[in-house]
Amino acid sequence: MRIKFTKSGLMRFISHLDLLRLFQRALRRSGIPIDFSKGFNPHPLIYFDRAIKLGVESESEWAEFVLKEEIDPAQFKALLQANLPKGIEIREVIK
Repeated sequence: MRIKFTKSGLMRFISHLDLLRLFQRALRRSGIPIDFSKGFNPHPLIYFDRAIKLGVESESEWAEFVLKEEIDPAQFKALLQANLPKGIEIREVIK
């Protein structure tokens, strides 16, 4: 699942690694079936197109999530957006 999202307001002050952790927590809380890497220390398979600098707002960032099972894009957006803080808004979801 590929999403287009914004990072604005106070969220511009979180680092790229904190943004990654933020999405990991939101996925865990929403119950979305995310796939994990294989190996000794598995982690959720989340890929960002580029790292956003600290203190910079962005209206068009892309991230990709590898899911264990297929889910409707509208449901994915609703579940994930409900668990994201103000300043991170999902604009588009592509299967």
